[in-house]
Amino acid sequence: MIGKNILVFGGSGQIGRHLIRRLTKNNHLVTVVTRNLHQKGAILKTQGNPGYLEVIEANIFDENQLNNLFENKDICINLIGILYQKKKNTFKNIHENFPSIISKISSKKKLKQFIHISALGIQKAKDSDYAISKLNGEKNIFNNFSKSTVLRPSLVYSVDDNFTTNMMSLLSVLPFFPLYYEGKTKFSPIHVSEMSDIILNIVEKNICSEIIECVGPDVMTYREIIEKLLILIDKKKLLISLPLVIAKLKATFLEKFPKPLITKDQLKLLKYDSILSGENKSNFDLGIKSKLKFEDEVKKYAYMWKKEGQYSK
Repeated sequence: MIGKNILVFGGSGQIGRHLIRRLTKNNHLVTVVTRNLHQKGAILKTQGNPGYLEVIEANIFDENQLNNLFENKDICINLIGILYQKKKNTFKNIHENFPSIISKISSKKKLKQFIHISALGIQKAKDSDYAISKLNGEKNIFNNFSKSTVLRPSLVYSVDDNFTTNMMSLLSVLPFFPLYYEGKTKFSPIHVSEMSDIILNIVEKNICSEIIECVGPDVMTYREIIEKLLILIDKKKLLISLPLVIAKLKATFLEKFPKPLITKDQLKLLKYDSILSGENKSNFDLGIKSKLKFEDEVKKYAYMWKKEGQYSK
């Protein structure tokens, strides 16, 4: 039986690729929009069951193109987000303007749902441009379309992420590793498969007009995460708490690179915990429990950073 007709923006990212598999496996028809079909089309077309996935190239700020894409759709899911700004890919454009455009179209086309991925901890990070843009984006969405659901995940991880994989690469080569704010910032990491399950449940149960915080089963400090990664790759490194002045100088230098390891804005964001706030519903309140443990899941791919690789004991 054919399920719902779903339009997905940001399908080539970590969450997107896992979500497409979940949706098509459950008989939902998925249309994925990409800005570069030549570059990302081949990857995307392998993610879904044949006949249930269509990949389309479009300019995400061309409202005429976007209007056509929304025809005969039941649900729109927006997974697009950036961690640093580059040229036209500013926080304002990606986190505020774009969600505002597509939520308005969702309302005009009378879709059944609009699902948007935001981030956990942003409500307190008022000094971060990233957080401000995310909050403004959420506000625009709810103003434009009442049948919207905003998901605020903590750290989402997997073998396809840009966090655990980058951290293990750095831990493998650096003689010591810097900690910001003494490594005390708290996270509740959630595996991408469970994040995808949450979105699938929201689609199939038609949950609307909510902010839902998405977390895993553990609460861990940044220091604890790094310590666990070191154990998993059999490395011993000195962890050094960087004074804020030095951390800012480092971020000022690194943010000039095409893909910066950290920016001044990310440094501000790292001050704030990314755990349940108690102000909104969580995936646990919806009966969608996260059970996958951070250490157990990362262990499945951490061997790639060990000296003997997959043959490590």
